Amino acid sequence: MLPLFLLRREKYTAGFRQRLGNYPKFEHDGRAVVWLHCVSVGETNAARPLVDSLLYSFPDHRVIFSTTTKTGQDLAKKIFADRAEAIFYFPFDWKFSVRRALAHYNPSVVLLMETEIWPRFVREAAKGGSKIAIINGRLSPKSFGRYSKVRRFLSRILGDIDLALMQGESDAGRIVSLGMTAAKTRVTGNIKFDLEAAAADADVTEYLAGRFKIDGRRPLIIAASTHEPEEEWVLDAYCSLAAGEPSPLPRLLIAPRHPERFDSVAKMISKFRSDPRCEWTRYSIARRSDEAQVQDVDADIILLDSIGELRSVYPLADIVFVGGSLIPHGGQSVLEPAAAEKAIITGPYVHNFEEVVRIFQTRGAIISIRDTERAKIVDALFLAFADLIENVEQRRDLGRMARAIMSENRGATEKTVELLKQEFS
Repeated sequence: MLPLFLLRREKYTAGFRQRLGNYPKFEHDGRAVVWLHCVSVGETNAARPLVDSLLYSFPDHRVIFSTTTKTGQDLAKKIFADRAEAIFYFPFDWKFSVRRALAHYNPSVVLLMETEIWPRFVREAAKGGSKIAIINGRLSPKSFGRYSKVRRFLSRILGDIDLALMQGESDAGRIVSLGMTAAKTRVTGNIKFDLEAAAADADVTEYLAGRFKIDGRRPLIIAASTHEPEEEWVLDAYCSLAAGEPSPLPRLLIAPRHPERFDSVAKMISKFRSDPRCEWTRYSIARRSDEAQVQDVDADIILLDSIGELRSVYPLADIVFVGGSLIPHGGQSVLEPAAAEKAIITGPYVHNFEEVVRIFQTRGAIISIRDTERAKIVDALFLAFADLIENVEQRRDLGRMARAIMSENRGATEKTVELLKQEFS
């Protein structure tokens, strides 16, 4: 692993001492401890309603919270500081570091969000007497294929898990096929359907709307949680749209998925003006991380290079393209823009959220781009943007239907907590 540590130091060595099992002092007071683990920002955001429900339903328990990534850690400290009794990095999956962590916090219950299966951790937690549950579990066809190669090994690990609460029937079927006991597997739906805007989000929304003068006069297209090279394709399509001089001229906000790419995306946006493919070179640029400037109010393109603020800008959008879906990554979640009642566009690769996207597609609540070739992708994005900019009523219909689907599918958090109470109380 040494080359990875050297090349990606910030990602892998943040909280290095903690990952080795060296944690801040934690005073035990006789109350049982619930350890909730999330990987990164998406899972941490999704855990908001769950944490509130756990605290309400288990008043005699203490909730502690771990993440794998630095971005998830930063967000957790921001949103759970007054609710979680400890927020820390998940240990490396080695015997000595895992045992240190478990001995330090001594959890009665361990909750692993979205099928975070760490073999050594699961084995040691079970040996130590902790009850273990997978919550909001999902298992894409791609992940299932990888896990299937080590089915015999994984089956032993799944045997140590007391409860698997999966998002959909296909997720449940896959994990049972890998060795999870069917009697311990339940379908609860997706907790992300239960997301609601928080007061802190509203404060950020108001600030960003004021700083960049996002007031509805110019339509705002958001490219959310993008991966390379999606930013370039979206920018290419946007410039083609702007070249037609629509009135009013739309704006574009790009929010890359990974913070380590913020600077490279900023350079790409700046350099694209001189690219022969660029049909409109007069665009101005603003970065969220820069000091506020007078010209921010007129910026055509805004780079949201910040952590945990994406859900705060969704209420300001007219159109949301959800990234990770134009490449085989498998897509990011469409549920937060749906909760904000926005018109949503995705690409063809949505296997990370296949059941959710299928619901939206069946109801005509999403626009899906099917093309996989670069030139065709850019053309399809351009046409989708242009049609939605021109047709305000279509935008509103898509947003209303998306919001209705969110309302109809709420309740996963309540089901999850009820099953946890039945199994672990």
